[in-house]
Amino acid sequence: MNKSRRSSRRRSPSLRSDETIDYKNISLLRRFVSEQGKILSRRMNRLTSKQQRLIATAVKRARILALLPFSNNEI
Repeated sequence: MNKSRRSSRRRSPSLRSDETIDYKNISLLRRFVSEQGKILSRRMNRLTSKQQRLIATAVKRARILALLPFSNNEI
């Protein structure tokens, strides 16, 4: 019973095989950043540790080049 429930929770990977992690690909990077502008955890993103490291560096590069905001303070 427990195994069937666990397998139904499995979703497709959030990163398709044809997508490359790049700091210029803002539409891809926005999927891995919260509404507050924080990089989401690996568990929430469903990424491998290598992919998560690449996403983190790409987001940081995009922030420095002003392609992504550092924080989203629209209060």
